[in-house]
Amino acid sequence: MKRIIFNACLATALLLLLWQVSSICLNKAFLPSVGQTFEVMVSEWQKGSLLNQTIISTKRILSGLFLAIVLSIPLGLAMGRIKILDEIISPLIYLLYPLPKVVFLPIIVVIMGLGDAPKIFLIALVVFFQILVSSRDAAKNIPGEYLENMRSMHANLGQRLRHLILPYCLSDILTALRITLGTSIAILFFAETFASVDGLGYFILNGMESRNYPKMYAGICAMAILGLMLYAVIDAAERFFCRWKKY
Repeated sequence: MKRIIFNACLATALLLLLWQVSSICLNKAFLPSVGQTFEVMVSEWQKGSLLNQTIISTKRILSGLFLAIVLSIPLGLAMGRIKILDEIISPLIYLLYPLPKVVFLPIIVVIMGLGDAPKIFLIALVVFFQILVSSRDAAKNIPGEYLENMRSMHANLGQRLRHLILPYCLSDILTALRITLGTSIAILFFAETFASVDGLGYFILNGMESRNYPKMYAGICAMAILGLMLYAVIDAAERFFCRWKKY
C-alpha cells in the first residue's frame, strides 16, 4: 500500500513539474502555471462554486455507474450460462456495442429534457455494454469441472451463483468497470457541455469561453481528482472482494 501511494505521489509530482515547465517555456495565457491554477481552484472551492459543480458531477456519474451495474451484471451472467439466451441477445449486442453512444445525446435530451436524467442515462448506456460483454465472457469461461463439483455437492442455483459464478466473474467485471471509467468521465464532460447549466463540464466550458484559463484548468483538475477517487474505490473493492487473486 505504501508503495502504491509513493508511486502515485511521484507520478503526480512529475506531471505537475512537466506542466510548470511547459507553462514557463510557452509563456502563453492558455497554459497558466500550476500556482495560478491551484490558487483559482482553492478560491472557487471556498466560494462553493467548484464544490457544488463537483457534487453534481459526482452524483451523475455514480448514478450512471450504479444503473449500468444493476442492469448489466445479471443479464451478462445469465447470457454466459444460458446458451439460448446468449444466441438471442448477442446479435443485438454486436449491432449496438460498436456504435458511439454519444451520438444519441440530442435524441436523449429531447426525450428526457435538460436535467440529470439524460446525462445519467448516457453514462449508464456506455458502461452497460462494456460490463455486459465482460460478465458474459467471464461466465462462459468458468471451467466445467468447477460446475460439476458444485453439482456433486447438490448446490442449488443460488448457491452456485453466490459461491462460484459471481466470485469467478467479479475480477473481470471490476476490470471492465475500471477500463470504462475513463470513457464514462469523458461522456460526462461531453454531456455537461451540451445544453447544460451545471456540472464540471459546464464549469470547464464556461472558463474557456470567458478566457479564464486558470478557472478552466481548475475544473479539469477537479474532474481528474474525481476520476482518481473513483479509480481508487474500484481498486479497493477488487482488493477486498478478490483477495484470493494474490494467492
